[in-house]
Amino acid sequence: MALTGVKKKLNQFAEFAIDVVYDRQTGKRAFVFGTFLKALSFLFSFLVQLRFFLYESRILKKRPLGCLVVVVGNLTMGGTGKTPVVEKLARSLHQRGRKVAILSRGYMSKETVKESLGQKLWRIYVTGAEVHPPKIVSDGENVLLDSEIAGDEPFMLAKNLPGVIVLVDKDRVKSGLFAIKKFGCDTLVLDDGFQYLPLKGRLNLLLVDKTNPFGNRSLIPRGVLREPVKHLKRASYVFLTKSDGVPDLELEALIQKHNPGVDVIECTHKPQYLQEVNGTQKLPLGTLEGKRIGAFSAIAIPESFEKFLRGFGANLVYTKRFLDHHRFDAEELEHICQEAKDAGLEFIVTTEKDAVRISPDQTFPVPLYYLRLEIEILRGVKDFDAAVSKICFPETYSIVEDEASDRT
Repeated sequence: MALTGVKKKLNQFAEFAIDVVYDRQTGKRAFVFGTFLKALSFLFSFLVQLRFFLYESRILKKRPLGCLVVVVGNLTMGGTGKTPVVEKLARSLHQRGRKVAILSRGYMSKETVKESLGQKLWRIYVTGAEVHPPKIVSDGENVLLDSEIAGDEPFMLAKNLPGVIVLVDKDRVKSGLFAIKKFGCDTLVLDDGFQYLPLKGRLNLLLVDKTNPFGNRSLIPRGVLREPVKHLKRASYVFLTKSDGVPDLELEALIQKHNPGVDVIECTHKPQYLQEVNGTQKLPLGTLEGKRIGAFSAIAIPESFEKFLRGFGANLVYTKRFLDHHRFDAEELEHICQEAKDAGLEFIVTTEKDAVRISPDQTFPVPLYYLRLEIEILRGVKDFDAAVSKICFPETYSIVEDEASDRT
């Protein structure tokens, strides 16, 4: 009971801290904690810019791998809708004949092999044993790991992208070499790799959430920025995600200020249908109209998910939010279903990313569905096609020249 109480208090503090970061909390307590976080942000900013300086000065070297590397990432923590963009890009490349591997860090994935520092040193320097290979989430034909071992996003990508290799390892240089050697891959997509500097990318696709581009402009931990806004200059293309199609002249002027002439591709995460969790039934989105439903999620920005449901006419009576990447247990799901049942709800909806964290053996007394989203490009279709063409047709640029420039 004591441990349960401590866990509950830690979760409450984590929720409070996240609300402060996203400026959802006000009052004296939030102000004092925010001021403390701001001081830490200055330290984080110094370390981030020192790291970039070391790579830009070539004191620390970027590693070219001899094949095409495309980096997809953002300047902020989570919430930009990166996974559907990676999915669309990888599918387009695969359809045009490239042998594609997605390299993911596998955030919050479970380690299959655990080593202490002593064991690691013994293995490397005494036995000379090779490093552990990356986790193969998909070999292009079969999904080999579940979401707990693979991580949410890699598992989703593997499930939705037959023909594409999906690998997980913190060392993306190692997993890139593995993809080339074992699977003969000629194109590597570095998922959430904008801050992964050891690997040289040929194209950098930077995602910016149009609804909340840079938070409060503070770096972690006071804000959501991983690096300063001025680093927009590192992007080859900028994707404005979660767009409503209405131009944001101020945001685009800021992008052009830091990266003059960069192509901006505007896209939206378009809901497709409702898919039954642990089942085969699909419902059209029109089903939501006028229905009394509930929703739960464990994502960075739950407001956008809930807005989708209300936008299709749902009467969202019950909502439950968890910390990002929270892994649901049977008791929590039973509690949600019971509350939904008591409220007389017709069904419950969650996100696809949350659905992959639910045990395939779990049953539900109230029907449970996830909302399937896909990327739709609203502006810049030609720019997206141009980006894909640069990757698919090597004659548009020379990899050898690109790598030679790294060595000079």
